[in-house]
Amino acid sequence: MSKHERSESSEVDAERVMPSLKSAAMAITAAASMVPDKMKDYHPFPQKAPGAVVSTHNDKPTAQTASSAYRLAWADDEFLLRDDMRPLRLQLEYAKPEMILEEAGVESTVVVFGSARIHDYQRASRQLAVAEKEFKVKGDDAAKEKLRVAKKMMDSVKYYEAARELGELITTHSDGNKLVVITGGGPGIMEAASRGASQVPGGRSVGLNIVLPFEQAPNPYITPELCFNFHYFSMRKMHFLGRARALVAFPGGWGTLDELFEALTLIQTKKMAPIPVILFCKPWWDRIINFPNMVEEGVINARDFDLFKYAETAQEAWKHIRDFYNECKPNKTKARAEVAPPGPET
Repeated sequence: MSKHERSESSEVDAERVMPSLKSAAMAITAAASMVPDKMKDYHPFPQKAPGAVVSTHNDKPTAQTASSAYRLAWADDEFLLRDDMRPLRLQLEYAKPEMILEEAGVESTVVVFGSARIHDYQRASRQLAVAEKEFKVKGDDAAKEKLRVAKKMMDSVKYYEAARELGELITTHSDGNKLVVITGGGPGIMEAASRGASQVPGGRSVGLNIVLPFEQAPNPYITPELCFNFHYFSMRKMHFLGRARALVAFPGGWGTLDELFEALTLIQTKKMAPIPVILFCKPWWDRIINFPNMVEEGVINARDFDLFKYAETAQEAWKHIRDFYNECKPNKTKARAEVAPPGPET
């Protein structure tokens, strides 16, 4: 058969088959319209499988059913915690908070970082009283150091109060929870920001806790259904910045510095769109990090100072956030922080 004859034959076959396909499609459509409403959500593959777990647990005990190999994969902790399953665990730690935050309507956040060791006046006072008593009894170097730190923490109470005020300001002016406070979920500055948010009727805050050998029990002011727990720092950091519209760093230790500099690096390298980054209390940061000396040494540029601003009060920090987004808008008469850039690249 020639090429031309094959082409004509194909066209004839198509003309013959098309009416049959159309008739079949019409028949399927008609049949679908006759399906009872309760059957319309039917799917041959079950969407949920709790029954499978229950039925497996109810299996008659035998040498076979007692074996770990017999357990359902997703119900087998020993299997899920194997080194080879780390990619799946990373995926789960990303997916669970992401889905819950999306379902809760949390689209934009203000990240508040700071020390877990800076407390309110009442707790700091108690710690100071204990340290003073211990120093009187022991008088050794360890007791002396504990007393010195306790006095420093009393001086730092002002940061706790500022973080609490900032959490309240953000939530009060968030236009119906469009802007939600997010912290590391622990005590100290993290607690203060969530506490401030909780003082606003209907206010919410997100807590991203992490499993650590110290410090990291969730504070009682986080919105319970928005309190998450992580094993992997990398996934936790991704969720910190994924919805971030601003970042405020209060005085803190290694964790605060780590999270702050990662955000600055992402913005500097354009892996993340610019957001307002505010360092609270310039004198404190000047004592901790010599930014001008980094410029002098040539390891950063002077323009990198534009990546962040300083604030001395909660009101000033909030003003920096509002001003940043007002400058991004064509209509600068509106003072709302709801326009937002995307988070970091994933």
